[in-house]
Amino acid sequence: MERTSPQGVNIKSQDKKDDFIAPTPHNTPIVTAPIHNRQHTSTTMAGSFTPNAQLVSDLQGKLGSLIGAPTGYIESLPASVQRRLDGLKCYQSEHAKLETEFHKEIFALEKKYLGLYKPLYEKRSQVVNGSLEPTDAEVEAGKKVDADSDDEAEEEPAAKTDDADSPVTGVPEFWLTCMKNHGQIDELISDRDQEALKHLTDITLEYLEDEHAFRLVFTFAPNEFFTNTKLTKTYFYQTNPSIGDIVFDHAEGDSINWNEGKDLTMAVESRKQRNKSTNETRVVKKNIPTESFFGFFDTIAIPEAPEEEDELDLLQDQIEADYEIGEEFKEKIIPHAVDWFTGKALEYEGLNYDDFEEDGEDFYGEESDDDDDDEPRSQQRAPECKQQ
Repeated sequence: MERTSPQGVNIKSQDKKDDFIAPTPHNTPIVTAPIHNRQHTSTTMAGSFTPNAQLVSDLQGKLGSLIGAPTGYIESLPASVQRRLDGLKCYQSEHAKLETEFHKEIFALEKKYLGLYKPLYEKRSQVVNGSLEPTDAEVEAGKKVDADSDDEAEEEPAAKTDDADSPVTGVPEFWLTCMKNHGQIDELISDRDQEALKHLTDITLEYLEDEHAFRLVFTFAPNEFFTNTKLTKTYFYQTNPSIGDIVFDHAEGDSINWNEGKDLTMAVESRKQRNKSTNETRVVKKNIPTESFFGFFDTIAIPEAPEEEDELDLLQDQIEADYEIGEEFKEKIIPHAVDWFTGKALEYEGLNYDDFEEDGEDFYGEESDDDDDDEPRSQQRAPECKQQ
């Protein structure tokens, strides 16, 4: 597992607005509009991103930025005013120390409540996977939740009677349906991915004991695609005293042990070659990278000093997108899974995906002209419920 070395990656590129605020755990939107059109306030551990000096330097040099350059105004102020400004900086520094403690306590509170949520998540997993049936009292309480939340809701049609000859176990394709009802995540799922994701039995959240970090754990039943029973993605944070926050540092994903010929992140390209001497032809097959949800588990390697402007822009976009998806799982999919399965979550998200357009850029890579059927369906609107 590759660990990225630079810390506090700056996700702001020079074509983004100066007032950009990084997405936070409790208010990250699920839409695919450019991130610089969104502004948020932060009260959680991931309230902002701290700059990486090397990346910022490269961006400034490549794009001719004047960010951070002195204007001469402060230097022109009288010495007495500059002295007062130094005093104000002292107060600001003390404020940052208190704010750091504030965010540490929020982080600790998140850990505490995850422990309280876990018994509910465990019951949910058991019901979804068929090892537990909810009690009659729990079922009635669930029906009451729907009645209380929407008095004007149309009466639902009667549920189908179970077929005694082929009983259904648990809730089939629960997590795949949750993910497909989330517009931003659905865009990452190719047709081939769906077959593998049907074997996804649980998605859980963990906090690391000795680090400011959280881990997403995807649990799979045995399947024909890979041998891993669990795939994880871990997001690390660091304390930044200068701004009084715990900020995003980097993410690490698991390596997937693909079975022979089952790598969903690769496609087979066939080309004919003709021998000039004999005029005989042969078919040469080559594996090429292709879009897949399982690219989410890749660790984004941050080069020491990116040289090309396009390389920097792509890196910025990848880091932004990867962080957002991680937060969507942590803050929305995992805690509200049943609402994403039924499609109810789309009601309180209040979003219409037709309002946003795609720019044609691959989520985890460069632009692609491949019209393969495995392309994620970026233009589709998320329906009320995509139960399989």
